[in-house]
Amino acid sequence: MTDEGLAQTRHGAGVGPLRRRGIQRLAQERWGSGRSVWSADVEDRELVVDQIDVREETASEGVADALGVPPGAPVWVRGRRFVLDGKPVLFATSHLPSDIVAASAITRIDSGPGGTYARLAELGHEPVHFREEIRSRMPSAAEAERLSLALGTPVIQIVRTAFAQGGRAVEVNEMTLDSASYVLEYDFDA
Repeated sequence: MTDEGLAQTRHGAGVGPLRRRGIQRLAQERWGSGRSVWSADVEDRELVVDQIDVREETASEGVADALGVPPGAPVWVRGRRFVLDGKPVLFATSHLPSDIVAASAITRIDSGPGGTYARLAELGHEPVHFREEIRSRMPSAAEAERLSLALGTPVIQIVRTAFAQGGRAVEVNEMTLDSASYVLEYDFDA
């Protein structure tokens, strides 16, 4: 059965799936008080960022469109890989407009308490609205290797756009999750 992808032994996968609390994690009181948005998900488990890449580059057409900047405009990119209980579970790439974040702590490896959203607030561009688009698909070979995925494991792709007051997009974050490591949870009032 394991050859058909119906059953897999997942060494290092932890006690159970990581609950990604889609609404609670983005609450201003979380990052505004200096806590990471990821702290809503991990409870008492060990989540480590083992790869961080911060650089300025030109915006692709899709990123430029989402951020409302011209294609080829400069953007800052923050790439991170997250490891839970010794197993890679997610990599995320944030794109932020250079005219907002250049020379700020966002362009450093350690952006400080509360992360990117707390720094955006300090710069006068506090996120007040988020939109997430979620898709499931099979990973590329590079994604499967980066996440140490078992054969046949799909990924979940989440693209989150953060908007400041007035509707300006201040971040586009493309996240690729190991689908076997996550439960997506959305808890909200009717």
